[in-house]
Amino acid sequence: MKKISFFLMLQFFVQLLSAQDITDAVRYGFNQIQGTARFQSLGGAFGALGGDLSAVNVNPAGSAIFSKSYVSGTLSSNRFKNTTNYFNSAVKNNDGNIGFDQLGAAFVFNNTNMNSKVKRFALSLVYDRAQKMDNSFHARGTSNQSIDRYFLANAQGLELNTISSYPNETLTQAYNYIGANYGFSNQQAFLGYESYILEPNSYDDNNTMYYSNIASGSFDQSFTYDTSDYNGKLGINLAMQYEEKLYLGLNLNAHTIEFRKSTFMKETNSNPGSLINTVEFSNDLSVTGSGFSFQLGGIYKVNPSIRLGLTYDSPTWYTITEESTQSIFTRSTDGILFDDGSVDYNFSVDPNSVNVYPEYRLETPGRVTASGALILGKIGLISIDYSLKDYSNTKFRPVKDSYFAAQNEIMSNALTSAQTFRLGGEFRVERFSVRGGYALVESPYLNKAIMDDSSTISFGLGYNFGNTRLDLSYSTFEQNRTNQLYQVGTTDSAPLAGIQSKNNNIFLTLGFNL
Repeated sequence: MKKISFFLMLQFFVQLLSAQDITDAVRYGFNQIQGTARFQSLGGAFGALGGDLSAVNVNPAGSAIFSKSYVSGTLSSNRFKNTTNYFNSAVKNNDGNIGFDQLGAAFVFNNTNMNSKVKRFALSLVYDRAQKMDNSFHARGTSNQSIDRYFLANAQGLELNTISSYPNETLTQAYNYIGANYGFSNQQAFLGYESYILEPNSYDDNNTMYYSNIASGSFDQSFTYDTSDYNGKLGINLAMQYEEKLYLGLNLNAHTIEFRKSTFMKETNSNPGSLINTVEFSNDLSVTGSGFSFQLGGIYKVNPSIRLGLTYDSPTWYTITEESTQSIFTRSTDGILFDDGSVDYNFSVDPNSVNVYPEYRLETPGRVTASGALILGKIGLISIDYSLKDYSNTKFRPVKDSYFAAQNEIMSNALTSAQTFRLGGEFRVERFSVRGGYALVESPYLNKAIMDDSSTISFGLGYNFGNTRLDLSYSTFEQNRTNQLYQVGTTDSAPLAGIQSKNNNIFLTLGFNL
């Protein structure tokens, strides 16, 4: 069946090519601040309000609205429900977590010089967790496309001697050498070849064409997807009040990314002519990164009732590293007959090796936010924010890298400008507050079937004890999207699972005047 190839080892090193793509770029550029309970209750519409530590992340001038120094911390409970539709089969998945989402302090210094135009300074240190990427779903159904397309798409055009092992070489040694010397696609083709999914048209070392040992027909497939993250933003904030109406601020932000993703695909078939009837393909990805951004903002009090805000968010410049592990298991129901007369049924390729990819850089786009607020005296307020962010400006760097240049071109054509609308209101009765909010976030994709617009409805309560404030909020988030079960080359498409997501979140914030 499969012959051993002999060839001289090439003595050179080529940088390992990772598979960063548009999905990764959108994931890290689409983060939304979770924030305090009051922030959540009003739908995040705080660009012209200030006076809340998470509001500082929307408009850095907001800390100068505080009349006293202030500190707050927030706990959250997040529950999500995903309904996955895959070839007319629906699977529901529920999960959740409890986390610490926000901690910060604003130190306010009132100017005692009555003749100075600068009335107040504020120095703040604020940590907010970005929107959680903890998620999981399970897709199950019957497809007319096999996972063999993934391995074929990666293998076609590659020489056989760059995707197969040497005599007396372990699978781990071969997997590592191929990845280091030839790149990601060769590694994937190696997994398909060594697990007997692929066969070469000829066993010549220079062969570049392959066919599948899996016959066409129907395929029972199940796909499990799990992610977890720790994605946060730590900001140093400087703000001031100039005369009686103008507030100005600056944020210097440090971003962190810790992301884990595990996927498992199982496929079975009983198609006539199939030598391989079962495929189990596992992938684990670990991502760490750090980034920097800055924000400039201002709030202007037109009169005691009307405030206007404007904020510029710079791009975020990330430096990211990734590690991955893979394994594949295949089974032949009737067995595969080898040249020596032996028959084998099970084939396991587990390199037991960690791919450490070269460090790369990602620039996510900046954003402009315009805000307005109507202050209804001691009764309450109404606030609105409008933001615009052009995701087509997202870039992998270095841009001269041929792979990154191709991905940047894909993002330029597939992504678009996305608007965000946030509306919030608060009604006060003495020390008690009732709040509500709504947020609509447009999809960054031109094709909204990939990711639809999302909407969030929120409610909240608050009580002011004097120097202590306790706030509680509840929000529900809904979005429809599709998920490509596995990447196939750079142009082919793989089966898509339609996912309806609904998140229910509870936030509890305790704050103190200092």
